[in-house]
Amino acid sequence: MSSIELGQDTRPSEPHGEAPVVRTPAGDVRGIMLGDSNAAYLGIPFAEAPVGDLRFAAPVKRAPWEGVRDAVAYGATPLRDYMMGVTLIPEPSYPGDDTLLVNVFTPKPGDTTAKLPVFVWIHGGGFMSGSPSSPWYEGGAFPRDGVVVVSVSYRLGVDGFGRLECAPDNRAVLDWLMALEWVQESITAFGGDPDQVTIGGQSAGGTAVLTLLSMPKAQHLFRAVIAESPGAFASDPATAAARSAAFAKRLGIAPTRAAFAALEEKAVFTEQAKLSDEELGPQMMKSLTRQGTGLSGWAPFVDGDLLPYGLDEALERGIGADKALLIGATAGEFEMASTMMPAALDWLPRRLALRLAGFSGARGRIYGAATVGKPRLLFGKIMTDFVFRFFVADTLAARAKKEEAGTFAYDFRFTSAENGLAGHCIELPFAWDCLDSENVLANTGANPPQDLADTTHAAWVAFIRDGDPGWAAYDTKGRQGMVFDRTSRAGAVFARESELSAAMSA
Repeated sequence: MSSIELGQDTRPSEPHGEAPVVRTPAGDVRGIMLGDSNAAYLGIPFAEAPVGDLRFAAPVKRAPWEGVRDAVAYGATPLRDYMMGVTLIPEPSYPGDDTLLVNVFTPKPGDTTAKLPVFVWIHGGGFMSGSPSSPWYEGGAFPRDGVVVVSVSYRLGVDGFGRLECAPDNRAVLDWLMALEWVQESITAFGGDPDQVTIGGQSAGGTAVLTLLSMPKAQHLFRAVIAESPGAFASDPATAAARSAAFAKRLGIAPTRAAFAALEEKAVFTEQAKLSDEELGPQMMKSLTRQGTGLSGWAPFVDGDLLPYGLDEALERGIGADKALLIGATAGEFEMASTMMPAALDWLPRRLALRLAGFSGARGRIYGAATVGKPRLLFGKIMTDFVFRFFVADTLAARAKKEEAGTFAYDFRFTSAENGLAGHCIELPFAWDCLDSENVLANTGANPPQDLADTTHAAWVAFIRDGDPGWAAYDTKGRQGMVFDRTSRAGAVFARESELSAAMSA
């Protein structure tokens, strides 16, 4: 009998007793009840532990086990405690080797006839951090409303995305694929319908699901996509190889699978975290001027096989056009960066501030005329636009040319009472309807409106269930979408970004 050692720190919040034993193709699992309509099955392995000979290898499907496996506590996470910094949402880190896991939350455990829609969630964290075991994802609002939730772990940083000699490319992407294959094989046992799978994610998770949308080899594994605050992605293999080689040199080793595998995990991850801290400013500046691929140096890259195309080319070819897409961003994604900058920057003339951010000549005049605010706020707006909102606007425009299923846009504009911003991650507790969860008020401020959570969450449920959130599909003429705010309304969205992005690219 296989089991996970229980500990108070790995328990989900407020357990209400034992859930029924569920029989999966790999073996039986015992869960825990988190409420009358929310049975949780935690830390179920979909692949063998990526250690020893399997480190920096493609994931290997988990071998069946005998007896009943306890799935009543969270399992090990690829995120380690020595990788963690300040995060906007709770992201627990649990030790252990068995890190390629799924967590399942269902209202119909063991009911193979229920055929409920399924929401597979890929967490964010810049592909460097993040956790599938956040209390925000376990609250039960989706199961309460008839949706089975599966949260997925995957390898982070160089383990998942480094390009190394004798190692398969895009190992984290292979992890996503294997987790989705597990869903296809196993979710019926949890009351889910493998033909009604929606994949979703936020930030890097939003980028992850767009990566899957662009992949020919992934198309049979899901029917719809929710991309919240995705950023640009998919560098070329030469850039990925150069970055990996530079990191290997920093560690004093060759950029090979064998050399990396010979080092202790902690040594690699600790140095990786130091490099990330050093690169944050330069990465931001590259993103501002569209020379980079986002704020993370480790990310999916076009490899000619698993990822044959970047998103732009995949959309042009019509790949994923038959999948409904819900996509959007918050109004002030990275405007919080303004609060971290020296106040003395506000004394700079705007033209000089734009030049420091990489904008000169016509580009500086165009962007400066379309953006208001003092220099510190200007820098935050630049990051918000170029990393997130221009990317969403460009994706909407590209989808409109080839789509067969609907594309639905949203613009989340509710501002926090804490800082006055509609910042990164602020939509999550509303979409998950978990306003009473841990650390939510630090993001939303005091007294977040429950009616906004009701509206946002209902739209997500409707999209997962029907492929339609309840408002008009986006097109390049009317640019219709939903503005989520204290008073939500349908209307034009991303019009400024669409026009400004086109002008800046001309």
